[in-house]
Amino acid sequence: MEFCVFTEPQQGASYEHQLAFARTAERVGFDGFFRSDHYLRMGEGDPLPGPTDAWTTLAGLARETTRLRLGTLVSSVTYRVPGILAIQVAQVDAMSGGRVELGLGTGWFDQEHAAYGIPFPARRFDLLEEQLEIVTGLWSTPADRAYSFQGAHYRLTDAPPLPRPVQERIPVIVGGAGPRRTPALAARYATEFNIGFRSEAEIAERFAAVRQACVAHDRDPATLKLSVALSTIVGQTSAEVEQRLARARPREAAVALIGTPDEVADRVRRLRELGADRVYFQLMDLRDVDHVELVGTEVLPRLAT
Repeated sequence: MEFCVFTEPQQGASYEHQLAFARTAERVGFDGFFRSDHYLRMGEGDPLPGPTDAWTTLAGLARETTRLRLGTLVSSVTYRVPGILAIQVAQVDAMSGGRVELGLGTGWFDQEHAAYGIPFPARRFDLLEEQLEIVTGLWSTPADRAYSFQGAHYRLTDAPPLPRPVQERIPVIVGGAGPRRTPALAARYATEFNIGFRSEAEIAERFAAVRQACVAHDRDPATLKLSVALSTIVGQTSAEVEQRLARARPREAAVALIGTPDEVADRVRRLRELGADRVYFQLMDLRDVDHVELVGTEVLPRLAT
């Protein structure tokens, strides 16, 4: 099983905060550092120091870490045209020595789009499908050939499939709780299906649905990694848990990973029994580096067997 840190820097974190968090996560044994791709703080609170761009940040972390997988959970199709996104991700993959993963989704935060003048069409699943086809198509096209695509939303004509990623196949993450189209897109294009912030019963249902979608698309379900993302609050004592809850109470507290290292490890073991291959611990306070160190040194060792 793999264990990753999942962060929300738009809530108020500089690049330096993210770098300290990522370096600590690498040191204490996490497999990956993933961040949201947002530009506007959600909810009340101090927005300073302001937003950081996800792929600019990951490019920096690519040069300042050595082992961590690095990626987005998830980038919105409304932010970047797919040809440019494919170039950005491939370049960061090269900068990291082949450690990049791309999470791609439809986007949902309309207020953010209005704030920064980003178009936000009402129907975005078709955009997602075309972007998935384009980025995977560019990366899989031989370097001596050109890639073209004609769709309802994007058209590429004789695009050179460059730069080449270091990885033979950059992992692509598709996630969400949609009952039909999301599992189908994951089965067709993704290397990983992610479900976040849901109960164990809902996680089991979504895992079953995406396995069925794989079968329907003549794909072995075992070739699709299954993952779960959950808000996480850990403390050595109940008092420490309450202190962290007071600073960053999860919106999905009913299903969050909250408790002592033993309690959180027990919850993660149940996720493993449901079929999860990877867990993303969403740690909201990027200034609380002690939190990521605690999860790495106290929770992860409990899950080693």
